[in-house]
Amino acid sequence: MVPFARALAQHDGLVVARLRYRIRGWNGAEQSPVGDTRQALTDLRDRFPHLPIALIGHSMGGRVALTVADDPSVRAVVALAPWIEPRDRVEPVTDRRLVVLHGDRDRVTDPAASAAFAERVGSIAEASFVSVRGSGHAMLRRARLWHVLAATFAAAAVLDAAPVGSDDLTQVVERVLAGEASLVV
Repeated sequence: MVPFARALAQHDGLVVARLRYRIRGWNGAEQSPVGDTRQALTDLRDRFPHLPIALIGHSMGGRVALTVADDPSVRAVVALAPWIEPRDRVEPVTDRRLVVLHGDRDRVTDPAASAAFAERVGSIAEASFVSVRGSGHAMLRRARLWHVLAATFAAAAVLDAAPVGSDDLTQVVERVLAGEASLVV
């Protein structure tokens, strides 16, 4: 996630924080990373009251971000190749801005589950699904695209500002922010 933090740091007006989970893995009903993330959100709120938060998470971290999006400080979520199960609740993303990015060659988590989740939450959140052609779970192929899209969307969502730039990636973020439900890049 370091490249995502670097991409976010390019945007003025943001505070970037990275979280390391105390216990590795979801751990069934314990959902270990959820508690760590909720505590981190409380700590951020204490340090930076009134600042909106965008969560960016990959794989299990994407699932965690979608789960804790109901925190009052969270305004937006970027779920990168998230691990999504059919029984996962959709209510936490209510009234949030959400973009789900998933590589079409991912063999670890299911791109179709991501697309279905984004569609399912479309009536309760501003949600878009972006399919990244030729990319797999590790997000190494077309890495710049992943980093720029995630950071530009998160910055625009929390700063209530139009994305800066005129390149193709900025135009994709503009389409997501305008409410386009499904894109392929």
